[in-house]
Amino acid sequence: MTQPKYSARDLDVIVLGAGVVGNNPAYWNLRNGRTVCIIDRQPAAGLETSFANGGQVSVSHAEPWANPSAPFKVLKWLFRNDAPLLFRPRLDIHQWLWIAKFLVDCLPSRADRHTTEIVALATESRGLVQAIRAREGFHYNERSKGILHFYRDPKEFEAAARVADLMRKHGCDREVVDVDRVVEIEPALADRRGEIAGATYTAADESGDALKYTQELARVCERMGGVFRYNHQVTALHADRRARQVSAVEVCGPDGYETLRARDIVASLGCWSAPLLRPYGVRLNIYPAKGYSVTIPTHGSNTAPVTSLTDDEFKLVYSNLGDRLRIAGTAELSGYSRNLDETRCQAILRNVRNLFPRAGNFERATFWSGLRPATPSNIPYVGRTRYRNLWLNTGHGTLGWTLGAGSGFRVANMIAAGEGPVVA
Repeated sequence: MTQPKYSARDLDVIVLGAGVVGNNPAYWNLRNGRTVCIIDRQPAAGLETSFANGGQVSVSHAEPWANPSAPFKVLKWLFRNDAPLLFRPRLDIHQWLWIAKFLVDCLPSRADRHTTEIVALATESRGLVQAIRAREGFHYNERSKGILHFYRDPKEFEAAARVADLMRKHGCDREVVDVDRVVEIEPALADRRGEIAGATYTAADESGDALKYTQELARVCERMGGVFRYNHQVTALHADRRARQVSAVEVCGPDGYETLRARDIVASLGCWSAPLLRPYGVRLNIYPAKGYSVTIPTHGSNTAPVTSLTDDEFKLVYSNLGDRLRIAGTAELSGYSRNLDETRCQAILRNVRNLFPRAGNFERATFWSGLRPATPSNIPYVGRTRYRNLWLNTGHGTLGWTLGAGSGFRVANMIAAGEGPVVA
């Protein structure tokens, strides 16, 4: 498809970032009748954090990392290289500011408030993902079998039951289930029933291939007239602090530098949003939480799980993508490096082998890491900055796909109304 070539003053909206989060405000702005240009440094949509994530649309994961039990777990895991949450101290003030705010957000009252906020946005967003799929008629190995979150530690199960009760009060039907029901929902766990203390089950949650979803949504945006500038790096903003206005975005592509102008700009660059906006006085408490995934060919194995799972002890999620089993999780606070840590990769693979030894061809497993843009509270930045036409849709952490449709919808409606909350 030949895309239209807009002049500098034709554009209504520029979206920075073509991942699963960035494509959503692009889509909703296009539906609102706006002209939209999406900028991304990669050669196609979804090739960074959206590429090989855990594949869950999971309202049931609304409880933030920052909760009352988190500091004790972090201390317990501090010297374990294969720990689910690994903190590698650096001479980086932004890392330490993030940690300080994280500890404050572990207070019970704050954790409960953040949980309810995330439940509200996630529930809205899950419905919008389903509506987009139905309206646009595309598929992405989606499964509507719910998410089963199982626990080996009775104390963790007891704590989860309390959180599930809080979520149900705010619209997430997260059911507490016993071991018999666990095996009924996912027969592949039958051999491990003696290890399981209990579980929670959210039937309305879904799973699928987030990369396919992101790229299908990009194709829909193109059909609607959206222009994608791939292989373009955002290098600067032309920001007037006194006028509280961003007049242009400077990008560098295959043909050199270019200045693009639009009435409104949306920053959806994941963890790269923070360093881009910092020189302009926009301070975002976002830090990269490196996550890992393993993808195992299943070759039609009938012992691979078919329901999307979350293993609480090892902080791993499982999603069956038809011919592949995707396992993802853990978090490493160690800066912006995406280097694969072999110890952490093998720890994930070892856990999968122990749980589902005949799930697929482990010899052909592939590994990946991505930088998830985490805020201390797990609440993303959704709203306006001090600049009247610079909007934020970033900081979704591990819930980019879960929250992205809802946050993109909200930002597009704020742009249409010309007003929204100042969040940074």
